[in-house]
Amino acid sequence: MTVFGRGPERTEHLVLPGVLTAEEAAETVAGILAAQREDGAIPWFRGHHLDPWDHTEAAMALDAAGEHDAAARAYEWLARHQNADGSWYAAYDDGDAERVTDRGRETNFCAYIAVGVWHHYVATGDDAFIDRMWPAVYAATEFVLGLQQPGGQIGWKREDDGTPVKDALLTGSSSIHQALRCALAVAEQREEPQPDWELAVGALRHAIQHHPERFLDKSRYSMDWYYPILTSAITGVDAKARIEADWDRFVVPGQGVRCIVPNPWVTGGESCELALALWVMGESDRALEILQSVQHLRAPGGMYWTGYVFEGNRAVWPEELTTWTAGSLLLAVAALGGDEATTAVFSGERLPLGLDPDCC
Repeated sequence: MTVFGRGPERTEHLVLPGVLTAEEAAETVAGILAAQREDGAIPWFRGHHLDPWDHTEAAMALDAAGEHDAAARAYEWLARHQNADGSWYAAYDDGDAERVTDRGRETNFCAYIAVGVWHHYVATGDDAFIDRMWPAVYAATEFVLGLQQPGGQIGWKREDDGTPVKDALLTGSSSIHQALRCALAVAEQREEPQPDWELAVGALRHAIQHHPERFLDKSRYSMDWYYPILTSAITGVDAKARIEADWDRFVVPGQGVRCIVPNPWVTGGESCELALALWVMGESDRALEILQSVQHLRAPGGMYWTGYVFEGNRAVWPEELTTWTAGSLLLAVAALGGDEATTAVFSGERLPLGLDPDCC
């Protein structure tokens, strides 16, 4: 896909000192657009696979950059290729819906369409779009809630034969917490109340806040550290205490954020998501420092390497320039810059809370 006529005047709102100039932002946006297929699919990069979560994150970045038509085509790809049960498969070769490479149906992948659709609606005010996408959002949300466990947590996935994997991931369930609130916002906009969803998000939030034992132990992964904060499942003094407790464990000054301890590997996606989590907490200065620290991952052409090994045989690894890494950076910059749609979905202030459960 060739991209013409997109200059820095389109991305002046994405300027952030030490992170992006308008010209650099335009280059990054063009890199994502160049990876998007004509049918709207956004794979990790051309020739690699598409997964529905990262596809949606890249589409959100396009909306944050003002590329609303391209973002809408990405969501319409999801609507066209949704499975009958409301799900999507975990991976499609180069974004080709006919070439499925992982037939598992992961709940957090499927839920995330609601975040993208609400983000696009806030960005554009397009009522016709939200009407078109409502059946896909509804079906996806129902698929996800079909795997909610009695303790509130969400089972990880269904296998291709329909077998449920009831084990829950904290990062995935935290992402679903945000997605359920966005799904409720979509439902409210359409004046279609969903009381079961309200109960579900409250039960899920309770599990995240009070019952870590209900989730698989992935505490070596930085995502399990910051994701409950990024998605507003944990807020206030509890969020502050959580960040401070493991800051030195995961943050490498001047390099970024480790993906997993003790591995000497920082990753752009995790770093940018931590910056978003810090912004959600009101710590924009620290968020900016994190974003500045990963600019060593920027490659010629405006895209970003997935990660960097900073000890021993230091090297970019893996040697891939992913749309979702670039997308996470653009979304973090958009949040710090006050972009209305991005702040709406990540601050949580304008999203329905759901209903808190009556029991523990």
